[in-house]
This record gives sequence, structure tokens and C-alpha cells, in this order.
Amino acid sequence: MQRSFWRKIPVLVTTFFLAGLVWMMQPSAALAYDNPELLPDRPTPVIDLAKTFTDIQEEQLVADLNKFAADTGWKLRVLTQYDRTPGRAVINFWGLDDKSILLVADSRGGNILSFSVGDAVYELLPRTFWIELQTRFGNLYYVREHGEDRAILGALESVEGCLVKGGCNVVPGLPREQWILTLITSTLGGVICGFAAQPRRPGQALAWQWALIFSPLWGILFIAFGIGPVVTRTTEWLPLIRNISGFLIGALVAYLTPIFGRSSASET
Repeated sequence: MQRSFWRKIPVLVTTFFLAGLVWMMQPSAALAYDNPELLPDRPTPVIDLAKTFTDIQEEQLVADLNKFAADTGWKLRVLTQYDRTPGRAVINFWGLDDKSILLVADSRGGNILSFSVGDAVYELLPRTFWIELQTRFGNLYYVREHGEDRAILGALESVEGCLVKGGCNVVPGLPREQWILTLITSTLGGVICGFAAQPRRPGQALAWQWALIFSPLWGILFIAFGIGPVVTRTTEWLPLIRNISGFLIGALVAYLTPIFGRSSASET
């Protein structure tokens, strides 16, 4: 009995695998990749199939996108979906071209936002901008804290602001989580600089040669990862001052640690 049971296991595994493969390959009616029946019967820049917005929010968003298109010539379009989507039918419905930006919000994935961008848009907003925009506003933590509607509206506000001023290389604004990361890298750079500058010979006050040797490491941490993201995303002085202070404090603590260690050892 036991031998016959173990012999059946490979057959059962193979059967379940093939059944799952066939199920995944079957076309799903819910994923209507080209279903014009889901399109509205009137022109609108917003198709809210997932009912993400209230009626007032949708009216305001429609008015804002229409006004923005009339003023600037850039067409921003929004599609929210869950298990139903018009798919490629929106291309002809909206007449998407090189100056069009399509934002698709779908809560089924890990990140709810995706973008379809015209070629002319990339001249002002590079691909790295869209990756950062998707990461900042579409992640599950932001959506959980602010809601899907605020995630979509926040992303649209960033895009509109950058297009009005002629383009952006990075997404404007410095979220608290990103600033904390820059503060940590600034402080870590200061610690490395302080350890490198510790005197190694009697009578030496500062080992500037070692600090210079390690400058590529602490310089990248402090300047590239600590200062750069701040000055490119905000004009506020406070985050910059805090990061510089973090670097100086980290360097000072690391530099003075051996001195305090020797003094405490001599006292004992």
C-alpha cells in the first residue's frame, strides 16, 4: 500500500501542475484587453471603472485636466481599473499621441500606478522620473496611508508642475522617509571620515592623508546620497542643514572615540 501511494505522488504532482498551467493560459473574461464596451459614451479625460474617486473629485479632476490640456497642449488621461479594463481601446478613444500621458491605476498589483508616456514627454521628463514617480506615490505604504485617490492626484500634480516649468529630472518634494535615508547616509559618511582622520602617530593631530584616501567612500555617501537628493528635490534649508550637521557630528564622534578610550584607560 505504501509503495503504491508513493508511486502515485509524481503522477498527482504532474496532474496538478498541468491543470494549473492550463488554467493560467485560459483567457479570462475579466481581463478584457480590448473591450470598447467599457468606454463611456461621452468624451472625458477620466475613466473611473474602479470607483476610486467621489463624484465631486471626478468632476474637479476632469475640469483640471481639460484646462491643463487647453493651456499647455499636454494631454493627461486617467484610467482606474480592477477586474475590468477597456485595454487598448482607450488609445483610439482618447487619441493618444506623442504629447499624451496615460496614468493607469490598478490595485491588483504591488504598485498601483503605471504610466504610458508619449515620446515628446521623455524630452522633458526622463524615464528615471517616471520610475521615481511610480515608486513614491504608487507603493502600498503610501496608498495605505493616504488612499488611492491621493496617490493618483499627487502623481498628477507632480507631472503638471514639472511640465509647466519645462521639465524635471527628479520628482519634486522630499518625503520624510527619503530624507531620513539621506540623513543616515550623511552621518555614515561622517563616521567613515572621522575614523579615517584618527591620528596614527604620536603627536599627530589629524591623519588627513587617510581621510583623503577614503574620501571617495565618504564623499559619495555624504555628497551623492546625502546632499544631492535634497538639493535637487527641495529648496528648503532645514533638511540640508540637518544632513550637514549629521555628517559633522558623525565625524566628530568617530574622531574623538579613541581619545576618550585612552583617557578612560589611563584613569583606571
